Amino acid sequence: MTRHRIGIYLQPGEYFVGHAGYTIRTLLGSCVSITLWHPAKRVGAMSHFLLPSRGTPATGTLDGRYGDEAMCLMLDELARFNIHAKECHAKVFGGASMFPAQSQADAMHVGHRNGEAARQLLHAHGITIVSESLFGAGHRQIVFDVQSGDVWARHARLPFCQIQERT
Repeated sequence: MTRHRIGIYLQPGEYFVGHAGYTIRTLLGSCVSITLWHPAKRVGAMSHFLLPSRGTPATGTLDGRYGDEAMCLMLDELARFNIHAKECHAKVFGGASMFPAQSQADAMHVGHRNGEAARQLLHAHGITIVSESLFGAGHRQIVFDVQSGDVWARHARLPFCQIQERT
């Protein structure tokens, strides 16, 4: 008997935590998604954040638009499932340059900052990154199957631009 999965679509600034009955999707440009998966309990979380942080300490309600706050929101909700951060596997996606023709000599573009922030957040929480698809140019479609922990990423590169993938 095949079980029907519930599809969740994340908009920028949203996150979701759920059990094996869910599939989570999003579309990324310079934004970044972090997926967290607990293999034994088959519970997963996924974020879609726009910026690494607010730049000022958060007061009041945490906001999923910021990577550091999205991470706290996901970890708090995973704790309700009795899951500790270090028990999860992480996958990271996005951080692309949406305007690759612009000079980036002045500063690192927002997508790159987002990707590096995701790596640092995961490292700070002791979470192992098992896979990533970061940087480059263009957008990515992401599908996370919480049942299996599989994440599919389709990277649609921008035409007529030179792409330098980070290895």
